[in-house]
Amino acid sequence: MFRSGHVDSFCRDSLPPADQWPDLRLAEAGLAYAERLNVVTELVDSHIAAGRGDRIAILAEGIRWTYADLAGRINRIANVLVRDLGLVPGQRVLLRAPNSPMLVAAYFAVLKAGGVAVATMPMLRARELAYPLMKARIALALCDHRLMEDLEAACELAPVLERIVTFGGGELEGLMDQPGYETFTAADTAQDDVCLIGFTSGTTGEPKGTLHFHRDLLAICDCYGARILAADPEDRFIGSPPLAFTFGLGGLVLFPFRIGAAAILLEKAGPPDLLPAIAAHRATVCFTAPTAYRAMLDRLGEHDVSSLRICVSAGEALPKATFEAWKAQTGIPLMDGIGATEMLHIFIAAPRAAIRPGATGLPVPGYEARILDEAGNPVPDGTPGRLAVRGPTGCRYLADPRQAKYVAGGWNITGDTYLRDAEGYFWYQARSDDMIISAGYNIAGPEVEASLLTHPAVAECGVVGVPDSERGMIVRAYIVLREGNASDAAMTKRLQDHVKADIAPYKYPRDIVYVAGLPKTQTGKLQRFELRRMALADARPAEARQAS
Repeated sequence: MFRSGHVDSFCRDSLPPADQWPDLRLAEAGLAYAERLNVVTELVDSHIAAGRGDRIAILAEGIRWTYADLAGRINRIANVLVRDLGLVPGQRVLLRAPNSPMLVAAYFAVLKAGGVAVATMPMLRARELAYPLMKARIALALCDHRLMEDLEAACELAPVLERIVTFGGGELEGLMDQPGYETFTAADTAQDDVCLIGFTSGTTGEPKGTLHFHRDLLAICDCYGARILAADPEDRFIGSPPLAFTFGLGGLVLFPFRIGAAAILLEKAGPPDLLPAIAAHRATVCFTAPTAYRAMLDRLGEHDVSSLRICVSAGEALPKATFEAWKAQTGIPLMDGIGATEMLHIFIAAPRAAIRPGATGLPVPGYEARILDEAGNPVPDGTPGRLAVRGPTGCRYLADPRQAKYVAGGWNITGDTYLRDAEGYFWYQARSDDMIISAGYNIAGPEVEASLLTHPAVAECGVVGVPDSERGMIVRAYIVLREGNASDAAMTKRLQDHVKADIAPYKYPRDIVYVAGLPKTQTGKLQRFELRRMALADARPAEARQAS
């Protein structure tokens, strides 16, 4: 570890013990970074210094920012953070906004000032926002003025949050527009100072905070971005994942900024929005989930997407049928990949010339992967087992005992079941835990259960994922109702609406099955594996679902 540039030592103090870290193999990956490193200097200021400040950095509805424009806004927000809001290096800042130019400027301003960015999904409700606020001891938030209601409600649950500054409505903009705020010297941070905390749901439903360094943001650019994606400065990146997901942060911001390309940011990026935006902005690189590619297939003829040349699919398993249908209609092979918030971005994929339909791919150059049995021993090729990976990035949870489960012997154990074939390609089999991956979103079954159990009509419930042709998986809830409640369509809608109002709407159960009892162990624990077996045995057609 280098001399930290942080004044607030919370993140450094909250790192797991050194003997629980994964092997972080920078030299083996061919990477070397300066001891003193602020990632914003590399990703934005370097383009200004090289005379590329007039290149387009961000395109959005009615907005066209050059790198010089972006740098100016970053500097002004950084000055506001330090001079007006008292930010010190190492302090955490919660960010809440849809994908937008101002979110990127605010994110990079936090990093340039030496702070630690904690971006959150716009759809999260008060209770879901309160957890990262308390876990990361966040006292300051920058929030899109349209998304204040839930954050203000979260303050009652997380009194640690002392100040919210809004943007888009003039508050932050007014502070930015002060004389002398045009320039800002980047904080003297070390390459291994924490710069972001990415929160991700786990099988217990309690999110895990993953700590990432300044150098990590460059490492994913210089491994996956440079060696697999192989985009160029003339490319224009577009996609659907929120920047609160590290998949979105890398694919829509870090990768283009590393090479001086342009990012196209959409506040609404569902399939109906993505296709016209690709046509309007002449996007060339697309990042989204298999579900979105499937949904766009029927509408491809309505829009000119001839500008596309690279399409990346991640967030859930890519069905071979989707790969083949997309290639047949566009001529573009989908680049599958698997990543994890713990690893920051994609670590298994294949360059376009080496793609094999149905396989996730090969370890990204700079990373190693192997398949292990339950005892931690490598298994022969062709044998399913637990996926283990190591490279220049890796898991460091924020003060969380689950670190010891995710990292074993220096390897990151991702929670996925894979097999490797004789030629070194990795083939996805299933999730090893209870996570439900639906349309690219990670949904923890126990969190949905906890929400349903707050409804007075619900006596017991169990939640699992079931296969779905459109979304990959959907959330199914098995529910035991309290006496006197009818198991009809009206009840289903009430329960679905209840979950949508309580937690992020995408987590609601699209399928509800009413049962007299749930399978349990002798000690009374829910047997989710038995629910999954029931779900597979009851593969009802879509039209039979009681979903709204």
